[in-house]
Order: sequence, then structure tokens, then C-alpha cells
Amino acid sequence: MLSSHTFLIPLILGILPSLLWLIFWLREDKKNPEPRRLILKAFIGGMFAVIFVIPIQKLGFYYFPLGLISFSIVSITEELFKFLGAYLTALSDKENNEPLDPVIYMITAALGFAAVENTLFLFQEVKLGAEIYSLVISGNLRFIGATLLHVISSATVGVFMSISFYKKERVKKNFMLLGLIIAIVLHTVFNLLIINSINTSIFVTFTFVWIGVVILLLLLEKIKTIRPLNKK
Repeated sequence: MLSSHTFLIPLILGILPSLLWLIFWLREDKKNPEPRRLILKAFIGGMFAVIFVIPIQKLGFYYFPLGLISFSIVSITEELFKFLGAYLTALSDKENNEPLDPVIYMITAALGFAAVENTLFLFQEVKLGAEIYSLVISGNLRFIGATLLHVISSATVGVFMSISFYKKERVKKNFMLLGLIIAIVLHTVFNLLIINSINTSIFVTFTFVWIGVVILLLLLEKIKTIRPLNKK
């Protein structure tokens, strides 16, 4: 049985990074901030998505060894359920009314998902006898690696939704589907890179994630300039 000491540390190290990143990304929409109730709902929606993803992934790893198929199952389930978590809580709301909103809600759901995933990972580390310093290191690696991967992949879907925000419904659906496909591919490639990395190349792998963050920030600035076709 976990003591309060060993219970709180993984919980804090698992959730705090997501909250810090959430504060960072919400600042991108500080001129027209989203309703806090929807941010909270999207975050919780992402958290609940983990419940549905875990059993599917367990089945995937049971029937397929580590490799392209199993990691594709991981990516497909995570990206689809993160999207559903955001859609059912925020994207379908009337407050989703400007181009930047889909990206913000997708990022928020992704961070909720990452918070639960990171916490469960750290609890597993505790069960295996990890010391506090080891948990801190693992938490920091997930802060700059896995958590940002979730942000970038989910934001990819949001970016495509934002680009097509003022277009016809059929076009919007096509862009959303394309965003999901690209997000799944990115997620799969990153997972394969991680599993095949040796210690000297993990830094290179994480560098690609940070490049993705820079690109995302540039895209957000571009999205802020999107206006309806009938407006200059």
C-alpha cells in the first residue's frame, strides 16, 4: 500500500508539468481568453480519455510485439480519444467561435491526457522501487518529451481545424481528418524513435519535439491573422 509520501510525489510530478504548460499555452490567447469552464472541461475530457485508451492499448501489445503495428495502435487510440475528449467538452460548444479556439482546446485536452498518463507512469516507477531523485528525473524527461509530444500532435489537429475555420463544412471535415492523420503519423514516428534510441540519441529525438514547438508557435501567430472571407 502506498504511503501518503509516495502517493503525493508521483501525483504532483505527474500533474504539475501539464498545468505549467497549460498556463504557457493559454497566454497565446490572452487577448480573447476562452471561458474557464470550457478549459476545465476540455482538460478533464482529456483526462477521462485515458480510461478508454489503456484497455485498447493493452490488447494491442498483447497481440502485437513492440513495433510499427503496436505503436500505430497507441498513436491512433490516443489521438482519436484526445480529439473526442476535446470535441465532447469544448469544440462542439458555441464558444468555439474564433480560429484560434480549436488549437487551444486541443492542447488543453492533450495536457489533461498527459497529466494522467504521466502520473500513472510515475506510480509504476514507485511500485518498481524508484527513489525520489529518479522520479524527478523521469518527471522532467516527460515534461520536455512525452507531454510536449501530446501537445504537438493534438495541436496539429487544432491547426488544421483553425485553418479551415471559415470554410464550408465539407472542407472543415476534410481538414480535420487530414490533421488527425498527420497527428497519428507524427506520434507513431516519435514513439518509434524513442524505442530505437540509445542514450546518445535521445537528445536528438527531443530536439525534434522542440522544433515542433517552435513551428507551432509560429503557426499560432499566423492563425491569429485569419479573418472571414468577407472581411478585410
